[in-house]
Amino acid sequence: MSELPTADEPDTPCVAICSTLFDEVCRGCGRTVMEVANWVFMTPDEKRAVWTRIRAEGYPRRDIQGLTDRPERR
Repeated sequence: MSELPTADEPDTPCVAICSTLFDEVCRGCGRTVMEVANWVFMTPDEKRAVWTRIRAEGYPRRDIQGLTDRPERR
């Protein structure tokens, strides 16, 4: 799996299912609140690090049902 989105993927992992419930992590894309807020200001290397982490954690979730199958955070 690639670390950065391919040409047919969006620049952002946002899936327009924004929910943080009781912690600072979005249930849709897996980013922290600060990562979401600062995404447009991040360098390509910073974005690559976020993409690598969220994909390893099973994000982004592109369907509603996938939200219930979210892996536990370490």
